[in-house]
Amino acid sequence: MSLYEQARRHAWVMLGALSLAIIFVGIAEQLFGHSTIAFGIAIVGLVAANRRMLSYNCPNCGKNLFFRGIVVVPWPNRKCGRCGYKLDQPDN
Repeated sequence: MSLYEQARRHAWVMLGALSLAIIFVGIAEQLFGHSTIAFGIAIVGLVAANRRMLSYNCPNCGKNLFFRGIVVVPWPNRKCGRCGYKLDQPDN
């Protein structure tokens, strides 16, 4: 499986984690009223789920697939923005 495919799967997992966090906070709001604790738990869960994002780097130059300059985007690059390496090749 290519590095791009692994990063793409991570992006889908994060979409699921975000959906669960929204549902969790919504249910907590309905049951207990406004709760900063529920929101904090959701944020900590999302940060923990996203920790793998920093491991998806170009094998040639080390640039992260999710960064465009200093901006983090939710979808990985197919081709490295720094060196041009094709990250969607299965030999990565």
